[in-house]
Amino acid sequence: MNLPLINRVLEHKNRIAIASNEQTYTYEDLLHASSQIATNLLQDATDLQEQRVAFLIPSGFEYIATLWGIWRAGAIAVPLCVSHPRPELEYVIVNSAASIIVAHPNFEALLRPIARSHNLRFILTSETLPTQINPLPTVDLSRRALILYTSGTTGKPKGAVTTHRNIQAQVTSLIDAWEWTASDRILHVLPLHHIHGIVNVLLCALWAGAECEMLEKFDAETVWHRIDRGNFTLFMAVPTIYVKLIAAWETATEELQKSRSEGCAKMRLMVSGSAALPVKVLENWQKISGHFLLERYGMTEIGMALSNPLHGQRKAGSVGKPLPGVEVQLVDENGELVAAGTPGEIQVKSPGVFLEYWQNPAATAKTFQNGWFCTGDFAVFENDNYRILGRISVDIIKTGGYKVSALEIEEVLRSHPEIQECAVVGVEDVEWGERVCAALVLRSESSLTLESFRSWAKKQLAVYKVPTRILTVEELPRNTMGKVTKPEVTKLFY
Repeated sequence: MNLPLINRVLEHKNRIAIASNEQTYTYEDLLHASSQIATNLLQDATDLQEQRVAFLIPSGFEYIATLWGIWRAGAIAVPLCVSHPRPELEYVIVNSAASIIVAHPNFEALLRPIARSHNLRFILTSETLPTQINPLPTVDLSRRALILYTSGTTGKPKGAVTTHRNIQAQVTSLIDAWEWTASDRILHVLPLHHIHGIVNVLLCALWAGAECEMLEKFDAETVWHRIDRGNFTLFMAVPTIYVKLIAAWETATEELQKSRSEGCAKMRLMVSGSAALPVKVLENWQKISGHFLLERYGMTEIGMALSNPLHGQRKAGSVGKPLPGVEVQLVDENGELVAAGTPGEIQVKSPGVFLEYWQNPAATAKTFQNGWFCTGDFAVFENDNYRILGRISVDIIKTGGYKVSALEIEEVLRSHPEIQECAVVGVEDVEWGERVCAALVLRSESSLTLESFRSWAKKQLAVYKVPTRILTVEELPRNTMGKVTKPEVTKLFY
């Protein structure tokens, strides 16, 4: 064992690492299970040498034991999303050139046919693991560790590759800034194919020797029940989750409201991220919980870059200052630094910045400028803090904490037999940040209901990518060059 994240377990062997499904697991349990999984993955090999292992497992102990098992076998982990339909899962598996798929039995019917059609090794988490642990390879920090798929302006998601060193830098920066310790307890309600859930919550907790209670899926009443009774010290979520928790609190009895607010008051920190936090939501949550939510800014390719302070004044609508080990600058369209108070594109440099887009050197090169990662997000530095203004590309939509590509969705919608043309836009929404909306030009004599459209789309796209509103138009607004003008399309929904 030479990965510091896993070596640190030895300091906390008898402490509880994970709680899930009414059971608790120690760090020693995690160490043992991950070594069994690594042995099983290796078979007769001594090192998987960065082979890709795609895995689809609900949130819980098996997820993290598998992730660590993949790393300890010398492979690259490719987490899949539990809510994705077959086409999206297959795209990630094929694009990453995964050689092994690991699946929970719940997903066998979905994934085994993919493994069979691509001649991949298929492992169920319910299979008996070896009792004899084989020698495991030495894994250097410079090795690739993780591929997370993120939507880009080119349509199809790109695989962002982080090394073990990148992940360690991302984790230790947050440990330092947010003062994680082994006495922390966090409730995990976030997706585990996304950097927010994997790094900010799960890996930070494990690095610190803290306890992480994992829920298989978010449910507002379940979360409130756990907050009420759980003695947690930390909670992290996206704005959409806070909106749902506020709504559940408001419909509860006065007695329940009081005990839920007291549960929040026991915590030392509550964080919001992955999408802009509406000021109204921040204010409502503060009234309920007593917490002024800490907003931060980051993305799959860089980890977290900016954060409001753990101690000291936080500003609504601000994402604070650079985290430890992170450099940030704002530049104009010519790549020149802008003055304070002048909007510019955020560029980031840090040991946490990703290595590359998987097998896409052109996209990787395009996103770096003189060693700085170009985020594609606009911000302004004012009152000694950074404030996010939006994205340079109108084709990236942030909805419920997910970043989705309008171009990717449009490509899928055009395959519908009744849709001739379409334009997908993000429309501002208090609950979701932005709602995915689609303006459609239908083929002659076609009639399409939202219900039938969404039923069809859910078989092709992740549910958060499926438009929640549609409009039928005779033609899409275009400029003189014939290009669809997205701002005009967006106006149609107001």
